[in-house]
Amino acid sequence: MTNMTSTSTEPVVPAALDAISRDVLGLLRRVDPEAATILAREADRQATTLELIASENHVSPAVMHAMGTWMTNKYAEGYPGKRYYGGCVHHDAIENLARDRAKKLFKCGYANVQAHCGANANIAAFMALCDPGDTVLSLPIKSGGHLSHGLKPNFSGTFYTIVDYDLDPESERIDYDEVERIARECRPKMIICGYSAYPRTIDFARFRAIADGVGAFLLADIAHIAGLVATGAHPSPFPHAHVVTTTTHKTLRGPRGGLILSDTEDIAKKVDRKVFPGSQGGPFMHIIAAKAVAFGEALRPEFTTYAKNVVANAAALADALVARGYRLCTGGTDNHLMLVDLRQRDADLTGADAERWLEEAGIIVNKNGIPNDPRPPMVTSGLRLGTPALTTRGMGTAEMTQVADLLDRVMAGRGDATIAAAVRADVRTLCAAFPLPH
Repeated sequence: MTNMTSTSTEPVVPAALDAISRDVLGLLRRVDPEAATILAREADRQATTLELIASENHVSPAVMHAMGTWMTNKYAEGYPGKRYYGGCVHHDAIENLARDRAKKLFKCGYANVQAHCGANANIAAFMALCDPGDTVLSLPIKSGGHLSHGLKPNFSGTFYTIVDYDLDPESERIDYDEVERIARECRPKMIICGYSAYPRTIDFARFRAIADGVGAFLLADIAHIAGLVATGAHPSPFPHAHVVTTTTHKTLRGPRGGLILSDTEDIAKKVDRKVFPGSQGGPFMHIIAAKAVAFGEALRPEFTTYAKNVVANAAALADALVARGYRLCTGGTDNHLMLVDLRQRDADLTGADAERWLEEAGIIVNKNGIPNDPRPPMVTSGLRLGTPALTTRGMGTAEMTQVADLLDRVMAGRGDATIAAAVRADVRTLCAAFPLPH
């Protein structure tokens, strides 16, 4: 049995690893055996653990290896047809391919694929739509928003005047009437919807009506639900949002990166200028190539089936956890994630403890604050769980019941080493039955 924290110098290579990955590890063993050992261990860790972090997924071998191509050798500052360096003809082609596929996928008129990450995409959107000091209305991170939506140490909270709307304290859902009341009071330049820990469907049309009522722009950050939006498993922010930002590596199952979308030419031009030269230099063309491959995969019918299965699995996991005595914030989930309040099952159980104990048993989760959490952010009273990665492995609703049982056994055992070891063995068996894409 391989220990996740093994200090052995001999790397373990998962049996299901694709041929190209094996070749890459072989090359690295010859060139840099120390790095090869670390990478092989990480490959083994991913192959033999259950990934339940809602913001993570497993890319296909095609997407993964597209990141390690000749595109990494080139500077390509600027945009297709308007580069500041020569030799960019194929970089223009791959970027245009990525842009065209993104527009087709999300049914919109404009796409910028150069943003290095979701936070960078939000930087460009803020700069395109607002001036420093302008008022922005958003959900705070403590209630499921994102740090780039106004957290004080972040650029958004440093350079803009942030006003919060919050969740209804009883339902833990967005209170659209309250959002409208606050908007009329503070008259924001921009309103942000789209979240990092909100398990319910977002009413983009209502948000646009609120924005129009006060003359504000609407920014939809769909980083978590992009794959669901692209396939109709969640309503689209178009035609409602002025700008849509997202990551490409969560439910969209692409490389780590950002994406900015719009249906308005003038806004799209502003966004382009605020990405380059406004906030970034040379684009990561190797990542853009992988984005193009991922968008191509997402346009296939099987990806629509995948997204529907992600939602079905989340509902099944949620039901199984409730049956075992856990409370879910908002009472359940409409999308790929759920926020678990651990206190109903065990008043002394913290998210930090649960995260640590579960990792020892081969189950990867992240602690997360719940609405009005009495515990600090590094402790928390909750866990955020998601089903994108398990669904990528081919697991279905029957396996979600099994996963809920594994989670409960570890948390009920409160760190007991014997229980953790038994669960770890069961996790390995489940992972072997549902190997990673290869």
